[in-house]
Amino acid sequence: EITCKVVGPLATNAYIIHCPETKKALIVDPGGDPHLISSYIEEKGLEPSEIVVTHGHSDHIAAVATLKKKYGIGFAIHEGDREMVTLSVREAPYWGMGTIEEPQIDRTIGEGDTIEIGKVQGSVLHTPGHSPGGISLRFDRFVLVGDTLFNRSIGRTDLHGGSMETLLRSIRDKLFTLPDETIVYCGHGPETTIGEERMSNPFAADYR
Repeated sequence: EITCKVVGPLATNAYIIHCPETKKALIVDPGGDPHLISSYIEEKGLEPSEIVVTHGHSDHIAAVATLKKKYGIGFAIHEGDREMVTLSVREAPYWGMGTIEEPQIDRTIGEGDTIEIGKVQGSVLHTPGHSPGGISLRFDRFVLVGDTLFNRSIGRTDLHGGSMETLLRSIRDKLFTLPDETIVYCGHGPETTIGEERMSNPFAADYR
């Protein structure tokens, strides 16, 4: 099961994915307001096992350090965004994020790695372009894409390490190869589906 909490000054979609059978949970992109995330976890009686972020920008990592301490869990990110975390912490005030604590990275994950949440398994897709270490997390019926793909839009590529060519390649080769009915949970804004974006996303006209 998956739920979304909109957090932080940039309205980031933080996700909590949990295994109904074991109550184990994965926290994805906690970009602020840790109390909103922990309140849901406690209300549902969940047991967080790890924090994973789709990329290292401040609006996706702001609450990582707080939640790591609260639950005594690890933090995973793609190696390509390791330095991005340090840079984003330093630049956070410029994005209206205030001062945030730099979280310690406990492990790095990459293309093809397995994400385990109790008896539920997902896999990692490396989808760079918005940032060098951008990843998407694929599960049976949905995919969390961070800021790679949005409802009728795509992530910006004018930030440090961004590349329009790389982003479009990630969308074409990694995301648009998924089944049309796959639900797309974005880093900001409403959800969509792979089929809807393939047909209607103005940035993907060449890939229909």
